Amino acid sequence: MKKVITMGEIMLRLSTPNFEKFIQADEFDINYGGGEANVAVSLANYGYDTEFVTALPDNELGDCAIAALRKYNVGTKYIARCGERLGIYYLESGSSVRPSKVVYDRAHSSISTATKENFDLDAIFEGADWFHFTGITPALSDSAAKLTKDALIAAKAHGVKVSVDLNFRKKLWSSEKAQTVMKDLMQYVDVCIGNEEDAELVLGYKPGNTDVTSGELELAGYRSIFEQMVRDYNFEYCVSSLRESRSASDNGWSACIYNGKTGEFYHSKSYNLHPIVDRVGGGDSFAGGVICGLLDGKDFKDALEFGVAASALKHTIPGDFNFASRKEVDTLAGGDASGRVQR
Repeated sequence: MKKVITMGEIMLRLSTPNFEKFIQADEFDINYGGGEANVAVSLANYGYDTEFVTALPDNELGDCAIAALRKYNVGTKYIARCGERLGIYYLESGSSVRPSKVVYDRAHSSISTATKENFDLDAIFEGADWFHFTGITPALSDSAAKLTKDALIAAKAHGVKVSVDLNFRKKLWSSEKAQTVMKDLMQYVDVCIGNEEDAELVLGYKPGNTDVTSGELELAGYRSIFEQMVRDYNFEYCVSSLRESRSASDNGWSACIYNGKTGEFYHSKSYNLHPIVDRVGGGDSFAGGVICGLLDGKDFKDALEFGVAASALKHTIPGDFNFASRKEVDTLAGGDASGRVQR
């Protein structure tokens, strides 16, 4: 069984119930999540030997985060118990014309203060086949950015394939800082995943006249920036999700991929996501699905279709994690989007 490593931050998620605004809520629903942890859960769910690397405080909240991962068969043996606190994020789920809102409370979290001395990176990457990280972790602190680079160097020393989800978070850092840090890390990346905003703000590429807020997609622009990215960083694949945001409850969802070796460009089938139950973690479920497809040895087009279908299903599931099974994803990717009761 192939071994996958993801590294980042898992947080306590406190979300308002029943689409309430923060000011209305008298209680919060509790979940755990975070970009790389969400990908780890997806891949473990698909049957891969998956290890999540992070740092957590040595207290009961850290124990709860670990239990949440173990519940879904994610390995936790490389988690360091150090630092001051577990990061938290608060989610107000939007509906119709009202967007969702996220408030972070993650300053000085354990992973943001961790260094490579807290981990045995050689042991972590020994025998690993794939390493996934995102642009969120380097944004947490200079220390986290250095740890990410140290992990990438160790991964490549062990011959591990590397993917990144660019994931720009404007509440964590500026575009200028993101480009300074992330461009340096691209030399270690084989598969680059992101959306049109990430490509522009993290790496400086603008995909034509695409405007996600108006739902206008210009596919030729994506091919153009993918060609530039492959030229600049020699990626094997460039992948982008394509979200047409009609409202918080109604999105068009598809994706495109560029094969850096052959120059082939492919646009997936499209899904109409309505009503959306929970879009948080949608991009992570997409990344997890694409990685699964590539690890399975699927053709890159089929790998993309698997990722898009997996993410479409995630939009129907509350919480950060995607619990859609392989069979469910294959059924949707194969064309059955009827939603009929399965008896």
